[in-house]
Amino acid sequence: MIRTIKKILKTLLGIVLFPFKLMWKLIVNLLKRFKFSIAFKISASYFFLYIVIILIVAMITSAGYMLNEINKFEKNIAEKDVENIIDNYPEIKNLNMDVSVKTVEIFDSSLNPVYPSGSRSRYSDNIIVVIEKLFYNREYIYSSSFYYGAETYYINISYEITSLLSDAARICMLVLVSGTIGLFFFVPIVSRTSYKVIGPIKNMTEITKTITVNNINTRLDIKGTQDELKELSQTFNEMMDRIEEGYTTQQQFVSDASHELRTPIAVIKGYVNMLDRWGKNDKAVLEESISAIKNETESMQDLIEKLLFIARSDKSTLTYTKEDFKISIILNEIEKETKMIDQRHRLYFKFYEDATIYGDQKRIKQAIRILLENAMKFTPQDGYIMVSSFIQDDYYVIKVEDTGIGIEKKDLEKIFERLYRAEQSRSKEIGGHGLGLSIAKIIVLGHKGKIKVKSTLGKGSEFSIMLPYI
Repeated sequence: MIRTIKKILKTLLGIVLFPFKLMWKLIVNLLKRFKFSIAFKISASYFFLYIVIILIVAMITSAGYMLNEINKFEKNIAEKDVENIIDNYPEIKNLNMDVSVKTVEIFDSSLNPVYPSGSRSRYSDNIIVVIEKLFYNREYIYSSSFYYGAETYYINISYEITSLLSDAARICMLVLVSGTIGLFFFVPIVSRTSYKVIGPIKNMTEITKTITVNNINTRLDIKGTQDELKELSQTFNEMMDRIEEGYTTQQQFVSDASHELRTPIAVIKGYVNMLDRWGKNDKAVLEESISAIKNETESMQDLIEKLLFIARSDKSTLTYTKEDFKISIILNEIEKETKMIDQRHRLYFKFYEDATIYGDQKRIKQAIRILLENAMKFTPQDGYIMVSSFIQDDYYVIKVEDTGIGIEKKDLEKIFERLYRAEQSRSKEIGGHGLGLSIAKIIVLGHKGKIKVKSTLGKGSEFSIMLPYI
């Protein structure tokens, strides 16, 4: 019977909790629709949760009390009444049973009523019937069976339990009253806690509203924050560090690019003004001006093309026309072209192995040409320049070595930055914009390769391009 009661309670609990679940969904949806503060939403959620918990505790306490009392009632009263009926059957009219007994019904093995005679009642230990009798008629039905005359009989005994239900209701009411009193302590504590938890978020919001280009170094204060909020603050600060670094790099890039363009523009403007004043009729001045303007225009065009190349790379719009080809094709072209244009240095080309590369021939040739041009630019006359190639592990290595002026150790990590030029490369005779190595790196990385450098000041440099091969 205890199992039956447990099933009853479980079913009742599901029925009772259903409206609370429905109300919870409605409240959550309402809180989402209205623009309440997060602190208010948290407080309201906890308030509703507190009420639900109190109601559940009240129901469980009352149900537990009833279950315990019914269990004791069955052992102390109902089972004795059944024994008394069995011992005196079929003479049960004048039996001395508990005063709370309302009716006694006995049914045969076919569940037909045999006592009281002529009764139209039906035997039942069904949960629904028990629940209905419990809450509507305020009576508890105890079911049992016994053998008499080689036949099985079934018993239904109905007990008046009004006092038990009243006691359960009083216990439920006491729990609810206690919960209501506790609500006066719960609400301010939850409200204060919610605003304390949300306080750091409000401070973050106010700080982030003040961040502009002029104070991009502003950071969130992680003091007073804990757990996820601390992690969020640290992540935001790290993001701002990256943004500030990128913004500073962009500003420096724009400044350097403007400086590089200012010089040729100033030269062109100077020659144009000179021609405008008195150089039109002087053939020597006219030729000098045209030659200078042409050179500066070509320099500007070269710079702008390099800047556009880098810009396309930044926007991920730089495309490569990749195909399978033998790397020796490019290397042989570079050897032939370099020997034609450079008579000032001792040139050596050693291509030990060949390999098939999947990539853009023109771009890879451009990257190698950049390294070779830098070697020729920074190596004194009669200096040594060697281009070699070989296979090393998973890469095809193209190495450019020279005996030039070399690079200081402090500059090695920066030479691939845009518009960066080491001190020893800033002379007007050497020239350049400081974009070549940046472009070479972009091309190599675009082919999933690597670019490395070794250098000793005054002794020379060694650049290596490493490309994956088929």
